[in-house]
Amino acid sequence: MPSVVRAARRTQQLCQQSFADMRWNCSSIQRAPGFGPDLLTGTREAAFVHALAAAAVAQSIARSCASGELPRCSCGPAPAEPPAPASRWGGCGDNLSHGLQLGAAFTDGSARAAAAPGLRAVNRHNGAVGRAVLSDSLDTRCKCHGVSGSCSVKTCWKGLPDLGEIASDLKSRYLAALKVTHRLVGPRKQLIPKEGDARPVTEMDLVYLISSPDYCTPNPQLGSLGTQDRLCNRSSVGSDSCDLLCCGRGYNTYTEEVQERCHCRYRWCCSVVCRRCRRSLDRHVCK
Repeated sequence: MPSVVRAARRTQQLCQQSFADMRWNCSSIQRAPGFGPDLLTGTREAAFVHALAAAAVAQSIARSCASGELPRCSCGPAPAEPPAPASRWGGCGDNLSHGLQLGAAFTDGSARAAAAPGLRAVNRHNGAVGRAVLSDSLDTRCKCHGVSGSCSVKTCWKGLPDLGEIASDLKSRYLAALKVTHRLVGPRKQLIPKEGDARPVTEMDLVYLISSPDYCTPNPQLGSLGTQDRLCNRSSVGSDSCDLLCCGRGYNTYTEEVQERCHCRYRWCCSVVCRRCRRSLDRHVCK
């Protein structure tokens, strides 16, 4: 469970970082595990959170195995493919297979708690997407050995990247997510695109059931906190621009005086000495 708790905290942190400049800024995840309606009804945002959480749990378990924290697992198995020239497999790689196995059991068990079959299917699909993105990110890492750092021989192992890379990949999939319906196709129910002209759903697509609110105004029933009093960027043309973030309501500008270090110089030996300077900054806040 400590691995799962770390994964939950990292999911919250990365979700809020990834969406800090958008109308939906993942603030509702602060109430985890009691998520708001925006994360319980099969929205596009719920798809991202389920995928990221699934990847985070699997990664946390895989790394806990390699670090010796978990008694029933250890380093990942040596890769089947031969090592590169002048290198050898060694070290202690992340145990991805164990992380995927236990992570799927944990997160898919949570998905089964959803009441509607369609929501269960969507949550399981998005969790699988998160784990698949994590699996694809496994790469080779090496350490050099040799006289005077000559790197005549390298010891290599398989390792997982920081979860921030996974979050960035999943955000791109969030932006391209497909709206789906869960209906009978042949002998069993499947997730198929809601729009007839949409491309077929693949194993790497995030999917959602219902359209999200615009998150412009507060609506507790929909899980929207609104964007009033959010800081915006007047010079931006992206999602953090005052036009988009404030939903056309306009913004207020105020001046804030900040203190910062300045005129720093190195003092022998061994410190850096700085002065404190004041400067004024314009802040723009949505009405």
